[in-house]
Amino acid sequence: MTITNVMRLLKQADIPFDTSEYEVDESDLSGVHAAQALGVDPDCVFKTLVAHGEKHGHHVFCIPVAQELDLKKCAQVAGEKKIELIPVKSLLPLTGYMRGGCSPVGMKKKFPTTLDETAILFDRIYVSAGQRGVQVIVNPERLAEYVGADFADVTKA
Repeated sequence: MTITNVMRLLKQADIPFDTSEYEVDESDLSGVHAAQALGVDPDCVFKTLVAHGEKHGHHVFCIPVAQELDLKKCAQVAGEKKIELIPVKSLLPLTGYMRGGCSPVGMKKKFPTTLDETAILFDRIYVSAGQRGVQVIVNPERLAEYVGADFADVTKA
Protein backbone atom coordinates (compact mmCIF):
# COMPACT_ATOMS: atom_id res chain seq x y z
CA MET A 1 0.00 0.00 0.00
CA THR A 2 1.27 3.42 -0.97
CA ILE A 3 1.46 5.89 1.92
CA THR A 4 0.76 9.43 0.69
CA ASN A 5 1.08 12.83 2.30
CA VAL A 6 -2.74 13.02 2.45
CA MET A 7 -2.77 9.84 4.56
CA ARG A 8 -0.04 11.18 6.84
CA LEU A 9 -1.93 14.44 7.36
CA LEU A 10 -5.25 12.70 8.13
CA LYS A 11 -3.51 10.32 10.53
CA GLN A 12 -1.75 13.27 12.22
CA ALA A 13 -5.14 15.00 12.62
CA ASP A 14 -6.57 11.78 14.10
CA ILE A 15 -9.18 11.50 11.35
CA PRO A 16 -10.13 7.88 10.66
CA PHE A 17 -9.89 6.79 7.04
CA ASP A 18 -9.54 3.73 4.88
CA THR A 19 -7.77 3.50 1.56
CA SER A 20 -8.45 1.90 -1.76
CA GLU A 21 -6.27 1.53 -4.83
CA TYR A 22 -7.10 0.90 -8.46
CA GLU A 23 -5.18 0.47 -11.68
CA VAL A 24 -4.75 3.79 -13.47
CA ASP A 25 -5.64 3.99 -17.15
CA GLU A 26 -3.66 6.94 -18.54
CA SER A 27 -6.11 7.15 -21.46
CA ASP A 28 -9.05 7.64 -19.05
CA LEU A 29 -8.29 9.66 -15.93
CA SER A 30 -11.96 10.39 -15.29
CA GLY A 31 -13.43 9.96 -11.86
CA VAL A 32 -16.19 7.79 -13.28
CA HIS A 33 -13.52 5.37 -14.48
CA ALA A 34 -11.98 5.46 -10.99
CA ALA A 35 -15.37 4.68 -9.38
CA GLN A 36 -15.88 1.78 -11.81
CA ALA A 37 -12.38 0.45 -11.12
CA LEU A 38 -13.08 0.65 -7.38
CA GLY A 39 -16.48 -1.00 -7.86
CA VAL A 40 -18.36 1.76 -6.00
CA ASP A 41 -21.23 4.16 -6.66
CA PRO A 42 -19.88 7.24 -8.52
CA ASP A 43 -22.09 9.43 -6.29
CA CYS A 44 -19.80 8.77 -3.30
CA VAL A 45 -16.53 9.34 -5.19
CA PHE A 46 -15.57 13.01 -5.25
CA LYS A 47 -13.23 14.82 -7.62
CA THR A 48 -11.34 17.94 -6.59
CA LEU A 49 -11.46 20.91 -8.95
CA VAL A 50 -9.78 24.29 -8.60
CA ALA A 51 -11.28 27.51 -9.91
CA HIS A 52 -10.22 31.15 -9.92
CA GLY A 53 -12.21 34.33 -9.50
CA GLU A 54 -11.14 37.96 -9.94
CA LYS A 55 -12.10 39.15 -6.46
CA HIS A 56 -11.07 36.36 -4.06
CA GLY A 57 -8.64 34.25 -6.08
CA HIS A 58 -8.60 30.46 -5.98
CA HIS A 59 -11.37 28.24 -4.64
CA VAL A 60 -11.51 24.44 -4.36
CA PHE A 61 -14.65 22.44 -5.15
CA CYS A 62 -15.20 18.74 -4.44
CA ILE A 63 -18.08 17.20 -6.37
CA PRO A 64 -19.28 13.71 -7.30
CA VAL A 65 -17.23 12.38 -10.21
CA ALA A 66 -20.20 11.94 -12.57
CA GLN A 67 -21.37 15.52 -12.00
CA GLU A 68 -20.33 18.81 -13.59
CA LEU A 69 -19.61 22.07 -11.79
CA ASP A 70 -22.18 24.81 -12.18
CA LEU A 71 -19.88 27.82 -12.47
CA LYS A 72 -22.72 30.27 -11.70
CA LYS A 73 -23.48 28.49 -8.42
CA CYS A 74 -19.73 28.31 -7.69
CA ALA A 75 -19.30 32.03 -8.29
CA GLN A 76 -22.14 32.76 -5.89
CA VAL A 77 -20.66 30.46 -3.21
CA ALA A 78 -17.21 32.02 -3.68
CA GLY A 79 -18.52 35.59 -3.61
CA GLU A 80 -17.47 36.23 -7.20
CA LYS A 81 -19.20 37.70 -10.25
CA LYS A 82 -17.55 35.07 -12.40
CA ILE A 83 -15.35 32.05 -11.71
CA GLU A 84 -13.46 29.75 -14.09
CA LEU A 85 -11.62 26.47 -13.73
CA ILE A 86 -7.87 26.88 -13.79
CA PRO A 87 -5.94 25.40 -16.74
CA VAL A 88 -4.70 21.84 -16.10
CA LYS A 89 -1.09 23.02 -16.56
CA SER A 90 -1.51 25.35 -13.56
CA LEU A 91 -2.74 22.58 -11.23
CA LEU A 92 0.59 21.04 -10.20
CA PRO A 93 2.47 24.31 -9.54
CA LEU A 94 -0.50 25.73 -7.61
CA THR A 95 -1.62 22.72 -5.56
CA GLY A 96 1.25 20.25 -5.66
CA TYR A 97 -1.10 17.70 -7.26
CA MET A 98 -1.43 16.46 -10.84
CA ARG A 99 -4.66 15.91 -12.76
CA GLY A 100 -6.29 12.70 -11.61
CA GLY A 101 -4.61 12.92 -8.20
CA CYS A 102 -5.76 16.25 -6.80
CA SER A 103 -6.94 16.12 -3.19
CA PRO A 104 -8.59 18.74 -0.98
CA VAL A 105 -6.13 17.65 1.74
CA GLY A 106 -2.56 18.91 1.81
CA MET A 107 -2.44 21.41 -1.02
CA LYS A 108 0.62 23.70 -1.12
CA LYS A 109 -1.59 26.54 0.14
CA LYS A 110 -4.92 26.54 1.96
CA PHE A 111 -7.74 27.71 -0.31
CA PRO A 112 -11.42 28.23 0.49
CA THR A 113 -13.08 24.87 -0.13
CA THR A 114 -16.63 23.73 -0.83
CA LEU A 115 -17.89 20.16 -0.77
CA ASP A 116 -21.00 19.50 -2.80
CA GLU A 117 -23.91 19.18 -0.41
CA THR A 118 -24.60 15.60 -1.58
CA ALA A 119 -21.52 14.51 0.40
CA ILE A 120 -23.56 14.62 3.60
CA LEU A 121 -25.82 11.88 2.25
CA PHE A 122 -22.96 9.42 2.81
CA ASP A 123 -21.26 8.19 5.97
CA ARG A 124 -18.02 8.05 4.01
CA ILE A 125 -16.86 9.45 0.69
CA TYR A 126 -13.88 8.71 -1.52
CA VAL A 127 -11.42 11.50 -2.37
CA SER A 128 -8.01 11.33 -3.95
CA ALA A 129 -5.17 10.44 -1.64
CA GLY A 130 -2.98 12.81 -3.65
CA GLN A 131 -1.82 10.28 -6.18
CA ARG A 132 -3.46 8.72 -9.22
CA GLY A 133 -4.95 5.34 -8.39
CA VAL A 134 -5.13 5.88 -4.63
CA GLN A 135 -8.21 7.05 -2.71
CA VAL A 136 -8.92 7.77 0.94
CA ILE A 137 -12.37 6.94 2.28
CA VAL A 138 -13.38 9.42 4.95
CA ASN A 139 -16.39 10.87 6.75
CA PRO A 140 -17.44 14.01 4.82
CA GLU A 141 -18.11 16.09 7.97
CA ARG A 142 -14.67 15.26 9.40
CA LEU A 143 -13.07 16.04 6.04
CA ALA A 144 -14.92 19.36 5.80
CA GLU A 145 -13.92 20.28 9.33
CA TYR A 146 -10.27 19.44 8.63
CA VAL A 147 -9.97 21.40 5.36
CA GLY A 148 -12.29 24.20 6.52
CA ALA A 149 -14.89 23.44 3.86
CA ASP A 150 -18.51 24.46 3.57
CA PHE A 151 -21.27 22.36 2.02
CA ALA A 152 -23.25 23.84 -0.87
CA ASP A 153 -25.04 22.90 -4.06
CA VAL A 154 -22.40 23.54 -6.74
CA THR A 155 -23.30 21.03 -9.47
CA LYS A 156 -25.48 21.32 -12.56
CA ALA A 157 -29.02 20.05 -12.11
